[in-house]
Amino acid sequence: MTIISSYHVPVMLHPSVDALDLQPGGTYVDVTFGGGGHSREILRRMDAGAHLYSFDQDADAERNIPQGDSRFTFVRSNFRFLANWMRYYGVEAVDGILADLGVSSHHFDDETRGFSFRFDAPLDMRMNARDGMTAAQVVNTYDEERLADLLRLYGELKNGRQMAAAICRARAKGEMRTVAQLIEAVEPLVGRDRKKKDLAKVFQALRIEVNHEMDALAEMLEAAKDVLRPGGRLVVLTYHSLEDRMVKNFLRAGRIDGKQEQDFYGNRLSAMRPLGGKALTPSAEEQEENPRSRSAKLRVGIKTEEK
Repeated sequence: MTIISSYHVPVMLHPSVDALDLQPGGTYVDVTFGGGGHSREILRRMDAGAHLYSFDQDADAERNIPQGDSRFTFVRSNFRFLANWMRYYGVEAVDGILADLGVSSHHFDDETRGFSFRFDAPLDMRMNARDGMTAAQVVNTYDEERLADLLRLYGELKNGRQMAAAICRARAKGEMRTVAQLIEAVEPLVGRDRKKKDLAKVFQALRIEVNHEMDALAEMLEAAKDVLRPGGRLVVLTYHSLEDRMVKNFLRAGRIDGKQEQDFYGNRLSAMRPLGGKALTPSAEEQEENPRSRSAKLRVGIKTEEK
């Protein structure tokens, strides 16, 4: 099995795979294959009768596909189509699903993709570089109000309206095509003591919009509820408050809005229940070795028995 180890360092590798509670002959899904770190560990622990399906829409990830293992199937698709692909492969139910959300270290380190403000590059930010709207198209075509909304909602920037206005003023002088042009437009509104954090929020907001990340996550969670067998595990690594809130709500109530449903007698109704209390976080040692892990939270849910 060949995995390019430098592509991505998996976060909370052993705790997340432990949480899947792998069973003999089980069927599992890694919806965020990336560099293959989590998938490789799952395969290492699986028995001969088990099977793993791994999803990724990024062509770069395909370089990491393990060869010669009949227990493994790679799915070239966004994880929002989880249920469709399971039907395609004739899988009625799965025993566990692992999702490592956010952006891989490979994307941040690739100087050509525009995910990081550390490098000047075309404003792209597409996880699937073969399709979809780029970040350049967003900053050049969205009106000021729409830009302000996404910067406030997805970037959680209090001065999102001012930043949107600055972007519109800058693009009026000429199309914004590069990371450097975007930084130049918003930098006057970024405090010196919080420059990295605020720029990260700007890039996060654009990346989420470009890749429809919140919509895709909502669809994947709903699909997970349908494809997991009773007692099956849903293991999710989150990296920012927006996705973590959605996952937390879903595991508690079986709904992404967190609304708790009850039957006529007041009994709680939910297709999921959280395992444990607070989310797990990486060890101090891992946070030191892998900076990407510092904002990570590991949440685990169990599919409840059918009523």
